[in-house]
Amino acid sequence: MIHEYAQLLVDLIFDWGYIGIFIMMAIESSFVPFPSEIVLIPAGYLASQGEMSVGLILLSALAGSLVGAFINYFLALTLGRSFLVKYGKYFFIKEITLLKMEEFFKQHGHISTFTGRLIPGIRQLISIPAGLARMNLVEFSLFTTLGAGIWAFILVLLGYILGENQELISLYLKQITIVVVALLVVLVFVYYKIKTKRRL
Repeated sequence: MIHEYAQLLVDLIFDWGYIGIFIMMAIESSFVPFPSEIVLIPAGYLASQGEMSVGLILLSALAGSLVGAFINYFLALTLGRSFLVKYGKYFFIKEITLLKMEEFFKQHGHISTFTGRLIPGIRQLISIPAGLARMNLVEFSLFTTLGAGIWAFILVLLGYILGENQELISLYLKQITIVVVALLVVLVFVYYKIKTKRRL
């Protein structure tokens, strides 16, 4: 039932073309956990058939991802922080915890935002702590763009190469996700080692 509803929604969106991709990616990147692969893999397939442009798909997806990320960022910045400062004690969140988080994002916000955009289930949420911590907006935008751009490229490429073969897409998507997460673990480890050496 959910799959059929999602398919109908995607069909409607693709009737709108690149604007539809932009809207769906904005939704996916904000507060609605809508899987980006449902949009970008079919878009990649349409590109392989000459019906869409890979460049415009990626541009639309990236613009939508940024808009959705900004929604979460500014909601957390304007509403979330003041709410947590006022009522956080009832959820065992002290103001000192918020200050520590702000300090963490000042130092590590770039790597956290970049890696977060590439991890399933965290992509939509990483903008919230960034907003709560008042992460530098230019850095937030840059590393959100990098992470979202890489993920969008992977999905569009899958659709372009594999077309409508759902079994292969599912298989390769799982394998790619595992490889991406493994690479991110290595990246974070190297980053931590470099930061540690600089402190010595």
